[in-house]
Amino acid sequence: MKTPPPISKLRLPDQHFHLVTGKLAARGLHDYVAKLAKELGFRYSIDVLPISVAALLTPKWIAPRLAIPPEATALLLPGHCDTDLSAIHEVTKLPVYVGPRDFQLIEAMLTGKDASSRDGYGDYSIEIIAEINHAPRMSLESILETTKRYAADGADVIDIGCDPGERWSKVGECVRAVRDLGLRVSIDSFEPQETAEAVGAGAELVLSVNSSNRDAACDWGCEVVAIPDESKSLAGFDETIETLDKANVPYRIDPILEPIGFGFTESVVRFHDVRKRYPDTAIMMGIGNLSELTDADSAGVNVLLLGICAELRIGSVLTTEVINWARSSVRECDLARRLMHYAVSRGTIPKHIEPNLVMLRDPKLLPKTQSELDALHSELKDPNYRVFAELGKLHIMNGEHYFQEDDPFELFDRLLATEPQNMSAGHAFYLGYEMAKAVTALTLGKQYRQDEALDWGMLTVDEKSHRAKRAP
Repeated sequence: MKTPPPISKLRLPDQHFHLVTGKLAARGLHDYVAKLAKELGFRYSIDVLPISVAALLTPKWIAPRLAIPPEATALLLPGHCDTDLSAIHEVTKLPVYVGPRDFQLIEAMLTGKDASSRDGYGDYSIEIIAEINHAPRMSLESILETTKRYAADGADVIDIGCDPGERWSKVGECVRAVRDLGLRVSIDSFEPQETAEAVGAGAELVLSVNSSNRDAACDWGCEVVAIPDESKSLAGFDETIETLDKANVPYRIDPILEPIGFGFTESVVRFHDVRKRYPDTAIMMGIGNLSELTDADSAGVNVLLLGICAELRIGSVLTTEVINWARSSVRECDLARRLMHYAVSRGTIPKHIEPNLVMLRDPKLLPKTQSELDALHSELKDPNYRVFAELGKLHIMNGEHYFQEDDPFELFDRLLATEPQNMSAGHAFYLGYEMAKAVTALTLGKQYRQDEALDWGMLTVDEKSHRAKRAP
């Protein structure tokens, strides 16, 4: 079956979407889609299949029960139908789309408000250099393991960080091993002989060069990073650049980003001034002095700094992952460089574009009112428990009972007081696990959806559905 075009590329007034759902979601879906269709101009029909929970629908079960009207132009399945769709394709030639797991996200899917559907999104202009700190203290096996992880997370260059004041006899072996993985390598050392060995083994960039080693740099035959002798005054900076120019040594420059409390603001201004003084020269920014030395989750710090880089046309950043709160900095920078390239190059706000960088809290909540919860409970007929995190409380309901509490233990005590016949050990564990997720969602302001992982942005680990298996 030919892959249909992205649903966001369709001309909505020409479309009649046939949506599939279960009985419990039917009323809410109808109200939502009726309003959305009026706003966006498409037509629709809804197929309510004889099952309570849409999450339990599978393509094989759906296929023989479909009643598609002749005017339909596309079929929209529930979000949990993300498996083999061949059974659906056997009964219809219409384009088939799998919708979001929460129908209230259909608008974003249709209008292309997610990054994956935006033309040109994903391009970038900033190179990521990921440093392995204190490489001489690590085994080669550990270095290569970190190297592979950095590369998988988006690093373009692996920086081998050496220990100041010591010469590492195995630097050449290390560089060759990383190069053998097909990766680019830089060396972070002020020791001329150590640097020469690394370059001889395949390192293509040297961090860093100032008055102490700029003469030696003329003999290495590779690109270097020029830095000032003293960052606050930029002492020696111009002289080092002049020396490299005369020797035809390729270079990029780094005025040095200082930590907060040690001249951070002034150092940002220096980057701005240096860009004006050297409008066409490649610049690198080492961002670890902020991401590693600030008590804050690194994602926001990295996004802000990559935004500065995008505006100043800074073509490379040096980052690392030493402290625990920055353990995903490389991947964060990879997403941030794409977001900032898109925003800066198009003159648009970097908002509602890259949800994977929003991790602690969710980009948007889709709350239910008390009346909506009551209406849902009134429609339940089966003994299966539904869990919600709404209105600052935990809610649990089935066809017979509906309880809500602030405390999950009190909620479970109320449930057990009914002496439920369907509370096996496995089902109790399942409900406890779901309520733990619900408490986390309430605590952090996240959207809770039963039987789904909480949304942690790029750190989300999808969960297998256990609802059917654990249902009484």
